[in-house]
Amino acid sequence: MNRPPTRSVDSPLGTTSANPSRRRFLQHSAAGAGAFSLGFYLPPAIADKLATDGPHPGAVDINAWIRITPDNQVICEVARAEMGQGTSTSLPMMLAEELECRWEDVRMEFASVNEHQARGKVYLTFATGGSRGTRDSQLVMRKAGATAREMLKAAAAQRWGVAASELSAKLGKVSHAASKRSASYGELAQAASAQKVPDNITLKLPSQWTLIGQPLQRFDIPAKSNGSAVYGIDVRLPGMVYAALVQCPVFGGSPASFDASAVMNRRGVKKVVSGPDFVAVVADNWWRAQQALKSLKVVWDYKGGDRLNDAGVMKVLEAGIADAKVMRTDGNFDAALASAGAEAQVIEADYFTPYLNHFTLEPQNCTALVHGDQAEVWAPTQNAEATQAEAAKTLGVPLQNITVHRPYLGGGFGRRGASQDYVRQAMQIAKELPATPVKLLWSREEDMQHDFYRPAALYRQRAVVDKAGKLSAWQARIASQSILEKLRPASIKEGRDFQAAEAFHDMPYQVANLDVRHGICHLNVPVGFWRSVYHSQNPFARECFLDEVFKTAGKDPWAARIELLEPDSRDRKVLEAVAKAGNWRGTLSQGRFQGLAMQDAYGSFAACIVELSVSPQKAVTVHSVTVAVDPGHVANIDSARAQIEGNVIYALTTMFMSEINLQDGRVVQNNLQDYPLMQLRQTPRIQAVLVPTGGDSWGGMGEPPYAPITPAIANGIAAATGVRLRRMPFSHDGFTLA
Repeated sequence: MNRPPTRSVDSPLGTTSANPSRRRFLQHSAAGAGAFSLGFYLPPAIADKLATDGPHPGAVDINAWIRITPDNQVICEVARAEMGQGTSTSLPMMLAEELECRWEDVRMEFASVNEHQARGKVYLTFATGGSRGTRDSQLVMRKAGATAREMLKAAAAQRWGVAASELSAKLGKVSHAASKRSASYGELAQAASAQKVPDNITLKLPSQWTLIGQPLQRFDIPAKSNGSAVYGIDVRLPGMVYAALVQCPVFGGSPASFDASAVMNRRGVKKVVSGPDFVAVVADNWWRAQQALKSLKVVWDYKGGDRLNDAGVMKVLEAGIADAKVMRTDGNFDAALASAGAEAQVIEADYFTPYLNHFTLEPQNCTALVHGDQAEVWAPTQNAEATQAEAAKTLGVPLQNITVHRPYLGGGFGRRGASQDYVRQAMQIAKELPATPVKLLWSREEDMQHDFYRPAALYRQRAVVDKAGKLSAWQARIASQSILEKLRPASIKEGRDFQAAEAFHDMPYQVANLDVRHGICHLNVPVGFWRSVYHSQNPFARECFLDEVFKTAGKDPWAARIELLEPDSRDRKVLEAVAKAGNWRGTLSQGRFQGLAMQDAYGSFAACIVELSVSPQKAVTVHSVTVAVDPGHVANIDSARAQIEGNVIYALTTMFMSEINLQDGRVVQNNLQDYPLMQLRQTPRIQAVLVPTGGDSWGGMGEPPYAPITPAIANGIAAATGVRLRRMPFSHDGFTLA
């Protein structure tokens, strides 16, 4: 595949998207950081300094999120990462909505994490994951815009000697109707920056929105289309060298010995560096570094981790099922099971989901420059704060000594969030080559075999259907590794990880006797957040088993779900919406069948209906996928629909083709030949249905649509063939994606 030409970065000290004058001020004026605690006030003297140079000459800071130029451009600072989800457009939309500026005047820049730290963490957080980019930032962005609007009005009122209540702000201007005077935001910005921050502001009602909820073109698309966008892999610095690494093939192992002299005489090779889990070759280009690395004979200390295989993983999961702790009990499952009469039916089934790799299009990479006790980092990261912290920890220096630059991400899906191993390694290598920028780039094979994988999970379920065909009791025992156990151990209470059991312990279905248990399993396989996290796998077991129950009871899967939901619940409403849009139980072409599923996640409610056919050779043609999502409010309709479409593609690939296997303590798969992606010709017709319910609800869009897709397709295959798929990928049962 052809990749756009690489772009050069002008200077190793001046390549952050933030205004360079801002950075210099922060480096030399730390004593003033206390004034920034709220981020809404910028003293005039500081505002003057920040406006002297930089990419937007004359720009004036109104607050931490907004700068306005003399020609009326509005620069919006975005703290969240942009990895294709559209947050870098949605958040400026929130700000512009309240600021009352022209959308065509709005620009965005990635906020500086160094400025964030100096201003007392004014941007709240840089973490981008859990579908929180818009829903956690929308209120502060709207307030920032409204605050700036009122300060601009106050500046105009002061200039004209009138009451601010007599003024209106619209389309980037403040107007006084009585005197027919008006002034642009650019004319008022300097004076506005010196105004007192209003104590109370009024936000617009949803009925008054003119930007939020519209399908606006994203800021990042043109640059990503013409090749000018800079991803981490594109960073180029003067005098830069390149590092290729090999990591211990067995998790937890370390290099025991290697002979650096075997490659030091190769053309372009600069240095061989080792770390606790890797050996790297540094050269004047990456190809030479990688080829030299292949000739480097490394002896590894596996530390006993080379005995784990798939069977061993399953044994640990079985033990987790046996030791599972109670997560939720309604009624008494055991009593209901024991008292079930002869006419009652008991359904039992085990489900399994494998480890999965994130497989970001852009392999892990990081560019680092260490100069004395200072360092700069260029990293495609989902969390610039975590990047800064990892770099500082690795070098043993204060946070403020690390400057983080934020390029675009070529995919994240959770891989580039809490897990900052690639940053640590880059810093360890760059430390050995002071004053020299070093780009670390993983090979695709390293990326495949050294991920923080989606955990494997085992589900053992039982249900009782009484003589009237009612689901009277349901037990679900789940076993998996805990992601939070290492990342946020304080969230594990009495050995219970409620995140790992989500979709079960918080299910919306009303079942008189419900027993949900989860067992935390301990394995040396590194696990981490993966798109929609446990919502990517738990709904498969829940929704498919529920279809088995309904089949036994002789009930329609949609109508039976409706019966188990509260009358006015959002789950029920989104299920009704998808049934209408997806033509549930409507007339189908010969040989076509439907499947459905639902799941709420990250503040949003989603349901899916698929239409498919299956050949005698078990080739599945997915003709259409309809996904309905209720996220409360929708920020950018175009981005929301794109998120639904992207989730369908991601889910189809994983359910039919993807798994990570272990043999002798190492990952078997290493590249696309054994971890394939679906092809363009296999893409079904996708119908994205948005059913926002408004109110004060802001749900996620990047992950919730994924949750019901896999079980809906599995249920559709069962309807077509009678085969219940209880294990992913479906290729284990001979099914392929046509």
